[in-house]
Amino acid sequence: MTIAFIAVLLVLVAAHSAPELARWRDFSWLQRWQETVARSGGDVFGLVLCVGVPVLACGLVQVALNNRVLGVFGLAFAVVVLFYCWGPRDLERDAEAVDKAPDSDQRVAAAQALRGDAMQQPLAFESGALVEATFMAALRRWFGVIFWFAVLGPAGALLYRLIQLLASAPEFAEGESSAQRTMLGRAAHLLDWLPAHLMALSLALVSNFDAVFKTWRDYHAANGKGYFTPDLGFLDAIARASVDADVAAESDGEKSSRSPLVALDDAMVLVRRVLVVWLTLLAVIVLAGWFA
Repeated sequence: MTIAFIAVLLVLVAAHSAPELARWRDFSWLQRWQETVARSGGDVFGLVLCVGVPVLACGLVQVALNNRVLGVFGLAFAVVVLFYCWGPRDLERDAEAVDKAPDSDQRVAAAQALRGDAMQQPLAFESGALVEATFMAALRRWFGVIFWFAVLGPAGALLYRLIQLLASAPEFAEGESSAQRTMLGRAAHLLDWLPAHLMALSLALVSNFDAVFKTWRDYHAANGKGYFTPDLGFLDAIARASVDADVAAESDGEKSSRSPLVALDDAMVLVRRVLVVWLTLLAVIVLAGWFA
């Protein structure tokens, strides 16, 4: 866990201070690999090969470097893989581009970068839509990667990123059957389910606990799907409720969460607070391991 904590910190620093390095997050090889394994035939077998071989190779390197002698190399490998699986776009700069856009047309155009799925309908420039998109982008660019990296190491981060790309990126959809797209969509939701709930719990700590808990409970009661179904709609509802409560508490009525830019800015404040909670939890686990 110490390596995970240090790697996350280093990746956060690198992503903030050297955003130009994001150009190295090139997954064009995955499309070529997808085309290669598609010739093997079989929906399930093709997906297992497409995702499993790269993840297995990453896991083997991870295991080989997991000892005291090669500890520095293990850390370097973890940082490289985590940075590669981060994003791939920079959430902070995407939100900043919306804020700094000179007119409404350019603000709407800039806001489209917040969408997690390029195949979705264009993002409406409304406070609720922007808040939902910001939290979903934070889940899939930051928190999902951190969670699976902390649980399974570099192989977990790579697994998460490959599934998300294959499930949502249009350049991969052409090489997939309808059955494969269905399986990938379910796998992506399953991988998002735990980190999304941890985001909700963290949000309750850094925002209005009552608003978060009530919204989470009411969402599941209204939809009747149960608490353990891979449905992420609760995160959208919680995000909107948290921003509404946060803006109302901090502005004393001077600002309204109905303003898209105000809602977007507060959503970014909240996801940063959630990130701090996650980093704090990782630090506590590391310290507990040292003193155990």
